Formats: sequence, structure tokens, C-alpha cells
Amino acid sequence: MKVLLDREGNRYLLDKGDLHTHSGVVRGNKIKNGIIKSDLGKEFIVFEAEFVDKLEKIKRGPAILTKKDIGEIIAHTGIGKESNIVDGGTGCGVLAAFLGRISKNVVSYEIRKEFYEIAQKNLKFLEVDVTLKNKDISKGISEKNLDLITLDMLEPWKVIKHAKKSLKSGGFLACYLTNINQVITLVEKMDGFYLDKVLETIEREWHVEGLKVRPKNKGLMHTGFLVFARRI
Repeated sequence: MKVLLDREGNRYLLDKGDLHTHSGVVRGNKIKNGIIKSDLGKEFIVFEAEFVDKLEKIKRGPAILTKKDIGEIIAHTGIGKESNIVDGGTGCGVLAAFLGRISKNVVSYEIRKEFYEIAQKNLKFLEVDVTLKNKDISKGISEKNLDLITLDMLEPWKVIKHAKKSLKSGGFLACYLTNINQVITLVEKMDGFYLDKVLETIEREWHVEGLKVRPKNKGLMHTGFLVFARRI
């Protein structure tokens, strides 16, 4: 699978066949890594598709966590290849896939059958090894001695008592919430945990072209809140 970029910044992901764009047609038998041209003489930069490129081709179901929020979870909890992780609320599997790229011990719970099936297909396409369970995590967590539990669900406080039993001392609970009322309710019900941090991440990209340097007009601003806590 290849990634093709034109000089206007458009990105294309191609598995096989020809690529048809407004900059012309790129014939599949002429696609190779480096710089190539379409039938209109327009240049494309070509390289092998990596994990983050393939993410653009997965099937979407529910809303997904953005990379900036996923990055905060990974950096703040310091997970590694031996970390034991449970992910609650798989959705289409994006967070689970990132976690599975780091740790070899990731289990993800998804209550809805249709999302569970989407996540199965996406994780196979992304070639990430994650154990999926079509179960309601608010009914219990089988795994023990966990380093991290992530929750992307409407009422994460329903999982608190189970998380307390499954996380090791000092283990992290990381919850993604879309509104501040959810945050307030979660923090009020966080018995047995030390509230480490509540944050939102703002991302602003810059345009750099010679001496023309300025922030871009659009940024990735508020997407949700992250609540980090540690089991006492």
C-alpha cells in the first residue's frame, strides 16, 4: 500500500490500480517510492503507507479519539510493551490500535455488536494484535493487576468499582469525556482513586513558507476532556 502526496498537500492512499485525481491519472504500474508524475505532468511524492496512513482507510462507526488526545494518554501514563491494559468502549478500535502498537497485553471491551465487528475488521487491517470482547465493561472486568484502564463511554463512573479491583496500586485510570458535567460526576464518584489531572488539549498548526510564517486559520481545538486518576 502506498501514500501519494501532491504539491497542494492532498493525500491519497492506494492499494492497487490507477489513481484518478484532479491533477491527472497516476498509473498503478508506474507507482514507486520517490517522485513521479501524472499523465498531466503533475508531481506526486510516493512512499510506503505506515500505520498512521492506514488509519485514514479504516471503517468509521462512532466518533473516535483524536491523535492529540491519544498522545496525552500514552505520554501521561508511560505505558510500555509489558503493560497490562484494558480499554473500555472500543468503538471502531482507534485507541485500542494505538495501545496495541505499544503493549502486547491489551484487552478492549465493546458492548455494541456492530461496533465490535467494525473494530475486529479495522484491527485486522491495521495488523494490530488486541483481544476484543463483546461485553459490557460496567458489569465487570476479568483482568487483574492492570497498569492502565482507558474509558471512552457515556457513564464511566459505572466502572469505578471494577477498576478499583482490577488496577494495581498506582495504576492509571484515563477517561475521555465530551462535556464538563460528565467530568464533575466522575470526579465526585472516584472513591479509592487519587485525582491526578483533568485537562483538554489544544492543537494549532502553523503555516511555514519562506518568510510567510503564521498560525493556520483552523486549529483542532476542544474535542473533549481527559481525566487521569491513580488507584490508591
